[in-house]
Amino acid sequence: MTFSGLKTKLFSLGKKSQDTSPAKSDMGILDHIEKIVEISQKYGIDRCRNKGKYHFEYVTQKLGINPTQALLFSHFIERSDDHRILTSEIAESIHCSKVRIIKYLNDCDELVKKRLIRCSRREDGISFRVPREVLDGLRKNNEFHPEKNENISIDKFFSLLERFFQERADDELDYEELKVELLDLIKTNMHLMFCKKIISYKLDEDDMLLLICFCHLAGNNNDDNIGPHDFEFLYEDKSHISYTNRELSTGEHILIQGKYITHNNEDGFVNSESWKLSDMAKKELLSELSGLGKKNFKKNLIMHDSIKVKNMFYNIRETNEIKKLTSLLREENYSKIRDRLDGKGMRAGFACLFSGGPGTGKTETAYQIARETGRNIMMVNIADTKSCWYGESEKKIKEIFDTYRTAVENSETFPILLFNEADAVIGKRKSIGGANHSIDQTENTIQNIILQEMENLSGIMIATTNLSQNMDTAFERRFLYKINFDKPDQKSRAGIWSSQLPDLPEDWIAELSKRFELSGGQIENIARKTEVDGILSGKKLSLDNLTQYCKDETQNGFTVSTKIGFANE
Repeated sequence: MTFSGLKTKLFSLGKKSQDTSPAKSDMGILDHIEKIVEISQKYGIDRCRNKGKYHFEYVTQKLGINPTQALLFSHFIERSDDHRILTSEIAESIHCSKVRIIKYLNDCDELVKKRLIRCSRREDGISFRVPREVLDGLRKNNEFHPEKNENISIDKFFSLLERFFQERADDELDYEELKVELLDLIKTNMHLMFCKKIISYKLDEDDMLLLICFCHLAGNNNDDNIGPHDFEFLYEDKSHISYTNRELSTGEHILIQGKYITHNNEDGFVNSESWKLSDMAKKELLSELSGLGKKNFKKNLIMHDSIKVKNMFYNIRETNEIKKLTSLLREENYSKIRDRLDGKGMRAGFACLFSGGPGTGKTETAYQIARETGRNIMMVNIADTKSCWYGESEKKIKEIFDTYRTAVENSETFPILLFNEADAVIGKRKSIGGANHSIDQTENTIQNIILQEMENLSGIMIATTNLSQNMDTAFERRFLYKINFDKPDQKSRAGIWSSQLPDLPEDWIAELSKRFELSGGQIENIARKTEVDGILSGKKLSLDNLTQYCKDETQNGFTVSTKIGFANE
């Protein structure tokens, strides 16, 4: 979308003149920016300043920048719907060479210092974006001034911590710039107990930065299970990462020695790769917070009383296993089992794996178990965790477990964390070093996060997969209950046919269930097709039509994978 389109949608500035004459007095800064874009595209970088002198003077005076910066900023605004604006795109837009645009990077840096744009410096190049608050300021106030972060509330303080750490994760701040931002934020807010206390610890800047990061994770995310992947983004130097991890793992780090952070325990043993803010530090540093870290987890839940009753048909083995699991998860039994395991120093979390082909009822079984046991479901869409940005997928996975922990802490009846179609995250780990080195490394990191979280699970997790044979062996021991869903046998198929099409004659049911080895999802597809035919064409149910539909559900003897129907898969 061009700026003109974006402006029409967001700013409603009306129709403007197309000439380059001095502007009317009622023109706002966005009108002048639009004129600068139009004139520079028409006349090029060398002639545009004379042709659009009035517009350049207006923008430079309003924003306190020079004409070159005004030109660059105008073209950044033109592309403000893009969160990764490249210098090559700006060069093309103002009709100059890519070499020449390098001369203007110092002016870009000045725009960054004024917080008019953000810059990300990564291995794959430099890119820019225009922050939303800049667009809002220009639209509402006809100017932009960076907000003053003095004498703010503790909630605002922690919101800024989250923003600064996110900008560091996005490489929009380097390590030293982050320290400057955080130290300045603390020094200008010494009325807050947090700032007074953290200064009183007399830590050096590097250790203070790490402690602030732990406070951010605990305060904003309720994170009490912090691993190396949660703070490695801070450091640019790999040796710094290795040194910090080693000091923390051995307990020699000053933050552990000073009892500001502590190791987590698993089954009575210290986990050298997992830490949390200590109770003392929480009391001294987070006592002012007004529940800022309590995520609104309820918006991610499927409520158990909203799940519709559905008759399920299994083979004998699956029936027994599902009955046993359902009984275990009924609250009166579950609480007793947890207490017993806790008393014996055993892990009390339950991780379950449902495997089997598409349409065999894995997902729907999880729904029905949730309904019967009065447990809400926190559904994880694996596709939503995938990101093209480095480090983003890992953060999303970690946030899922952080949010689930909050849900467990705030629920009398623990919800079920459901990883549906989890093949992508529990498959065999990749060997690092090939052409897809960075992708493989990211996938392995995600798996390590999930493995660690499963070790510390306090609640109920169900993962469904079509390809259990591809599961990494590291996951096998972490799934306490594993149920494989075979295709239904003839007796089960007959039950499904009868459930889906109650008016079907018994002899038709017998023939179809014997002749076609279909899954429950495939049978439901056929039932739905017959209903649609009846509505659209008034076509009556016939054995011939049903037989043809059954053939359509298979191709050359291979079962057709279905994404809809019996198991919502």
